[in-house]
Amino acid sequence: QLKVQNKKLLELSSSLEKKVELRTFELQNKNALLLKNQNEITVQKEELEKYRNHLEELVETRTKELTIAKEKAEESDRLKTAFLANISHEIRTPMNGILGFSDLLKNPNLSSDKQQKFIDVITRSGERMLNTLNGLMDMSMLETGQVKLNFTETNINDELSTLYSFYKVEATKKGLLLNLSIPVSDRGIIISTDREKLYGILSNLIKNAIKYSDVGSIDFGYSIKGEFLEFHVLDTGIGIPEDRQVAIFDRFVQADLADTKVYEGSGLGLSIAKSYVEMLNGEITLESIMGQGSKFYFTIPFVKFEKESCNISIIEKIKNDDFSNLKILIVEDEEIASTYLSIILQNICSELLIAENGLEAINIYKENPDINLILMDVKMPIMGGYETTAKIRELNSDVVIIAQTAYALLGDKEKALNAGCNDYITKPINKKILLSKIKEHFNRKLIEL
Repeated sequence: QLKVQNKKLLELSSSLEKKVELRTFELQNKNALLLKNQNEITVQKEELEKYRNHLEELVETRTKELTIAKEKAEESDRLKTAFLANISHEIRTPMNGILGFSDLLKNPNLSSDKQQKFIDVITRSGERMLNTLNGLMDMSMLETGQVKLNFTETNINDELSTLYSFYKVEATKKGLLLNLSIPVSDRGIIISTDREKLYGILSNLIKNAIKYSDVGSIDFGYSIKGEFLEFHVLDTGIGIPEDRQVAIFDRFVQADLADTKVYEGSGLGLSIAKSYVEMLNGEITLESIMGQGSKFYFTIPFVKFEKESCNISIIEKIKNDDFSNLKILIVEDEEIASTYLSIILQNICSELLIAENGLEAINIYKENPDINLILMDVKMPIMGGYETTAKIRELNSDVVIIAQTAYALLGDKEKALNAGCNDYITKPINKKILLSKIKEHFNRKLIEL
């Protein structure tokens, strides 16, 4: 019995040992799994901590961005308000001059001197309004990327001399001394650049200098700096605060936006000038001290113009009387515009015909094939100016056609020339410019004959 019992005990012991081993193995596996889970939890905690820190950084960055955006929006809103007020001022002020003095001209008892003074005020007011509109158009073209460069032969000294003559009178009226600095050794310097852009840059800088200067002098000119020409416009005006010297090149910004003193202008000039300089691969910089004046410098590449060799004969200048009997057709749907053109052309034409649309113009030309000159409005009812020009060119390729339009966008001149026009003039039409263009074309035609 003892042997049997001992055997059973041994078997029970062996079974218990196996169970203990199995249970130990299970516990070891569970412990390993627990350690693994603990490690994973630790890693997850670390990742969560990193993610939390990253979120905090993102929130902080985003908060800063939103703060900056809010400040910019507030600044933009302030600038927009200032711009709208400024544009309203720039439109209503000249309109006040035009309408007010036009009404005063109705007085039949006005002396001839007063009439002339009133007319001068109306003219200056109209020019001021036109400058505002031109600035807005230029900025709109720059923003939409429609401004193209047109490199031509440019005599730097001639351009600066023209600017000097143009602004000399305005500077003298304000009691300012206008100086032109040109290198003596480079009187005949000719480069290849966009002449209109260069003129626009200098014109905006000089106008600003005159506007913000009440006493002293304004000096402008250029010098050669290696592969660049460096231009300068220096004034003794009010100066620009240090905290405004970067923003001054932004759109619609003036040196002083406060209402303490309102300066004429839309705040577009320097922005346009900077854009033009950068288009020409140059740089513009500013130095200014409040109460002492401002110094503007800008560079453009010094690329000499390579002129093609050609035989040019010396032609004797032809007098105005040589084209005083022209037969002219005015194609214009606006009665005021056609009346104005009729008055300024009456001394150089033997016969004046008027058409109110393109279709009527074609019919008139068919009945009068001896017409010498056509002034073609671009936008008209029934048939536009470009289409009308193309159809007239089918009848005659030699008649001089000058496009005239209220659109003044860059590239419109090229459109007019591509349509078959000989030249292009923008409204409001300047009498001297129009007569000069007519003289140029008919002098050329007479020379060819």
